[in-house]
Parts: sequence; structure tokens; C-alpha cells
Amino acid sequence: MRIFIFSILAVFIGFSTQVQAQVKIKDIVDIENVRGNDLVGYGLVIGLDGSGDTIRNSPYTEEALSNLLERLGVNIQGSDFRPNNIAAVIITATLPPFARVGSRIDVNVASIGDAKSLSGGTLVMTPLNAADGQVYAAAQGSVLISGFKAEGDAVSITEGVPTSGSIPGGARVEREIPFDFNALDSVRLALRAPDFTTALRIERIINTNAGARTAKLLDSGTVEVSLTSLEGSAAQQLANIENYELMPAQKARVVIDQRSGTIVLGANVRISAVAIAQGNLSIKIAESPIVSQPNPFAPGESIVLPRTDIRVEDGKPGNIALIQSNITLPDLVAGLNALGVSPREMIDILKTMKAAGALHAELVLQ
Repeated sequence: MRIFIFSILAVFIGFSTQVQAQVKIKDIVDIENVRGNDLVGYGLVIGLDGSGDTIRNSPYTEEALSNLLERLGVNIQGSDFRPNNIAAVIITATLPPFARVGSRIDVNVASIGDAKSLSGGTLVMTPLNAADGQVYAAAQGSVLISGFKAEGDAVSITEGVPTSGSIPGGARVEREIPFDFNALDSVRLALRAPDFTTALRIERIINTNAGARTAKLLDSGTVEVSLTSLEGSAAQQLANIENYELMPAQKARVVIDQRSGTIVLGANVRISAVAIAQGNLSIKIAESPIVSQPNPFAPGESIVLPRTDIRVEDGKPGNIALIQSNITLPDLVAGLNALGVSPREMIDILKTMKAAGALHAELVLQ
């Protein structure tokens, strides 16, 4: 058995003493009323190579096609029209703030029927509606997909998602959202990660550079900025304020992705005095039955005799790690790496330390 004592002066000392970088206000906040609006529409993708909807299984596709052709002056009532190169799709997009008529936005396209692939298809002009039911954009264009599907008589293979894709710049804005930003007397800055310390630092940096009582801390996620006492329009004032730099406060946090074995560590994580022991016990069971048969032409029957071989192996001697008080998590990881602990074993150790109360940080499992 080997015993290791981790010192505070470990390999990752540069991690724990590294100065946190300054960030701009615009990188950690959102401005109230400056946001995008979701758009959605229902349309048809045409020109598919036999991979479209089965009309009998997707009657809404046939109905939409009939309505489209009638608007174009083609009457197909009573005809047996069953194409397989058309797919019904839902189109989604986001109308960015201050979007003007004529500007283009990206759209996403996803099949809602039993189409096998949208590869090579073209979206027919489709109106995009917002939550108020008004049309704000119209989408049309060739669909780009990142996946494919190939199949034969006995096997098929699918890579990615061939039934969904995108059209870069595929929608043109047809209606603007009326909003006079320069008429505002004040705006609110909403922190993306609410924290009282960070919000207080934002208030102080704005008041220091723009004048006292310009900013007011409302809560952990909101800072109100008055625009009446500053020179220039509201847009000009916000352009200056959002570029002020500060050091945001960080919570002690450990994020673990159990599927990939990824561990992301925060620099403020601390460890209390604790001992860690981890074994490597291996148990192997092998079945090797023996068949006993009678001699040729002799009476009797074959008998199967079970035989089991069980082996217990300890691949390496047990390791005990003695952790000093107030050690940083990077120091702990460096020591565990020296012991040859795998990432997945390290995840189990961190979860157990959290349960024991020795890991002073928020543990986020994904």
C-alpha cells in the first residue's frame, strides 16, 4: 500500500494563482427590451429524390400542395395526384432586435411527416408568424442538411439527421417591430448569471466612469441605468457603458459530464482535510463444462458436467491519499493523476467527497 500526501505547492499551482481576466459588461448582461422574437411557419419542401412524404400517411401534405397549386392557378381537384418528392415541414427562425425590412435572417427546416430525407429539396415561399399571429418574414430557398441516409435490401445506415436542415439567409424580413430605443429614460441590465457581487461591481464601474447615481443595483440580476443625465442618445450611452471592463465574481463550481467523462473545475474550489482510498478489485468467472458420453453402441446418454473457474485479482496495491486542509481542487486533481486515477474514477471520487462534506463547491452533474 502506498501513501501520498498532497502539498499546496502542487503541479497546478499556476491554475490556482492565475489572475482572473477582465471582461466587458456586454459579455455578461442582456439589455432589457433588446431581444429577438421567435417566428414559425408551415410549408412544403419540393424537388426531393423520392424521399418525400407518403401522401396516404401524411394527408396534410396533399392538402397543402392542393392549396398551393390553386393559389398559382392550377386546379387538381378530382385528379389522382400522389407525388413522393414533397415533404411537409415546420420552419423556425429568430427575428433579431432592430431588424429592418429587407434584411435577411437564417431559418431552420424540419420535416413533420414520414419523409426520409430533405436532401436536395427547395422550400417554397412560406410566411413566418410571430406570437401575435402577424407575418414578419417570408422564407424560401434550397435546404442544406448535414446528414444522409443510405439503405439496401438488408441494411441501412444513417449519419446525422437528414430530415432537418437550414437555409442561411433564407428569410427576408417583411415587417418591423416598432420600438423607439432612444426615447427611453432608463434601461435595465439583466445579468446572465445573477450574482450580487458582480451586480455591485457593475454599478460601481458605471458610476465611476459615467457619473455618480447613474447606475442603481436592484437585485442580484438587475442593474438600472439612468440615461437622462448623460450626453448623447440612449444608443450612444449604451455603446459606451457596455464596453466598461470589470472582473465578475465566480461561484465555486465543479461541472461533470458523466457521459464523456469531462470535468470542468472552478479556480475557487476548496477541499477540507480528508483521506481517499480507492481499490481495484477484479473478479473473473469462466464456465468450461465437460461432456461425458457413453462408449459406442453402449446403453446410456450424454451428461454435461458443469465446471466453473473463479479468479479474484487485485491489479495494483491500494492507494490512500491524505489531503491537507484548504487545498485547491487543481492540486487534488494533480495528485490523483499522479496515482493513475482515470477521469471516470475521479468523477466518483469527487461525488463521494461532496457527499462527505469535504468538497466546498457546487457540484453540477450533466
